[in-house]
Amino acid sequence: MIKTQKDNKVNGIRHRLCWVVVALSFIIYHLSFSACARMGSPDGGWYDDTPPKVVGASPTEGATGVKSRKIQIHFNEYINLEDPQSKVIVSPPQIEQAEIRASGKRILIELMDSLKENTTYTVDFSDAITDKNENNPMGNYTYSFSTGSQIDTLEVSGYCLNAADLEPIKGILVGLYPVDSVESKVDSVGLFHRSPFLRVSRTNGSGRFTIKGVAPGSYYTYALQDADGDFVFSQKSEMVGYSHQEVVPSWKPDTRQDTIWIDSLHIDNILQVPFTHFLPDDVTLLCFQEPQTDRFLLKTERKDPEKVSFFFTYGSDSLPKLRGLNFNADSAFVIEASQKLDTLHYWLRDTALINQDTLQIELTYMMTDSTGILIEKTDTIEALPKMSYEKRMKAQEKEFEKWQKEQEKKKKHNEAYDSVMPRKWLEMKVSPGSQMTPLQRIKLEVPVPLARCDTSALHLYSQIDTVWYNAPYTFRQLTPRTFEITADWREGVEYSLEADSATFESIYGVESKALKQGIKVLTADQFSTLSINISGVPDSTDVIVELLSSDDKPVARAKTEADRSVEFLYLKAGAYYLRAFEDWNHNGVWDTGCYDQGLQAEPVYYNDETIECKEKWDVSREWNLTAKPRYKQKPLKITKQKPDKEKQLKNRNVERAKEKGIEYLKDKGVRL
Repeated sequence: MIKTQKDNKVNGIRHRLCWVVVALSFIIYHLSFSACARMGSPDGGWYDDTPPKVVGASPTEGATGVKSRKIQIHFNEYINLEDPQSKVIVSPPQIEQAEIRASGKRILIELMDSLKENTTYTVDFSDAITDKNENNPMGNYTYSFSTGSQIDTLEVSGYCLNAADLEPIKGILVGLYPVDSVESKVDSVGLFHRSPFLRVSRTNGSGRFTIKGVAPGSYYTYALQDADGDFVFSQKSEMVGYSHQEVVPSWKPDTRQDTIWIDSLHIDNILQVPFTHFLPDDVTLLCFQEPQTDRFLLKTERKDPEKVSFFFTYGSDSLPKLRGLNFNADSAFVIEASQKLDTLHYWLRDTALINQDTLQIELTYMMTDSTGILIEKTDTIEALPKMSYEKRMKAQEKEFEKWQKEQEKKKKHNEAYDSVMPRKWLEMKVSPGSQMTPLQRIKLEVPVPLARCDTSALHLYSQIDTVWYNAPYTFRQLTPRTFEITADWREGVEYSLEADSATFESIYGVESKALKQGIKVLTADQFSTLSINISGVPDSTDVIVELLSSDDKPVARAKTEADRSVEFLYLKAGAYYLRAFEDWNHNGVWDTGCYDQGLQAEPVYYNDETIECKEKWDVSREWNLTAKPRYKQKPLKITKQKPDKEKQLKNRNVERAKEKGIEYLKDKGVRL
């Protein structure tokens, strides 16, 4: 009896303990589930809108006499480091790339190069640091220390632009060389080829750079799109920019406006914030790629069986010598060459050679050797078409069978059908089409070179008072496949371009069919006229003005007259932009620079406004090419390289406060 009571008591205690365990498990599970559900964005709670802060570093930030190449930077929360290889810049430049990574609440840096004596080192993180949970950006942050007894704090800032079109260049290196390290002009040229920059930075999406940790003194600035990571100009393919105008870093106290936003639409306050203004802050480097004058055979191609093409990296003053190894190359080709003789198309005349799948060719041409001298080079080439003769014959058979089936189908349905497959005509492309301006010319283009052109069978008629008259014209050949017709085109008059069948015949015996193309010459009332008066450069300088479309492409160009004016006629209604360049060598085209010769690219300018032209409007503009600095000239609407999107704090607590019906002040907390 006593034993039974004792057992019942023990069992009761066990039963109650089980229920306690179950209840505790339920509570723990519920709390865990709620916590998981609210990670990063607690329901009804406040967001973390505070960016990470540096709470310490080893060596201490701004430390002097530093010997260690290992650095730790500590933050008050867990952080992310975005793309350190491209966003973080160490200066002086490191030939062996530094190891930089985030680990918890720290950034770990190990410099692989030996430390230089009496030198300020800067690690510029730009906007690469954010907190772990909410990605709140820290903003631009730079860590610095010195191996000497003092820290250099001056800065040099500016812009890198493409000299050809003033596009901002993102990611190009910009560096400094001390003037006192250059003994002569010749030495200054060689320095960029053999010695890395003293200080270095990299441009952002606006092409802007800031070189930090600069010591007092005088410097030359250089830019380099460094392909091989050696921080020197070692390859012609690398884009470069340079200025031999000395820059002397300085500073002055200044103030700027700092806008405090309540939210994305409402301003809380505008503060005048004092800051240290470092100068110069507008150094502008116009970067260019040197002419690629090294000549070699880039590729050989036989895309079509009737044509063998040769592509060279640079032009020549003579055609290569070509000898057939398995065929007779004498008079075997019609040659179509580019103006600089860097692209050559050899059209085969003989159908038997076209049907030959492999043509063995010995090609002798001029090539640049390792010393930069042109030498004669001979290559043996096997030219094979993309589609073999057998496959082409099968394709023709299929085409014929398809045509036969179509005719049989028509015959069954008692429809008109052909018993002989229609002959193929020589295709003829006529431009600009059915409408043109008095300044345009008619262009005829055929797909293959011509063997014959009977101009007596080509006619141009003009309609005057419903009567058609013969109109005089000039016909000339531009290339083996293109021709041009010019005439005294009169506004508002209709013309008819007509050609009899077989007017043109290709080298393969294919003739053209009859052609009749109506053309209406539009009147001045259907267009706009734009007049530009240029100033800001010496009167002796030739200036070429280009009219640009909204995609930054030239639609017209003209050289300024003696009075520095230029006029564009017969413009279609629309929005236009203006670009101009100084034509130093009077060749009518923009020329790039050459660093070793101390030759800058020909200066390019943009007008910063959009010019609207409408029908019947005469528009005029005064344009001072140098009134604005170059980095402010190109309109953003036609700038392809847009500025980087600035990382901003989300400030979501304002919206959360509105949900709660209370006021949120970021600096003062929350109040009712």
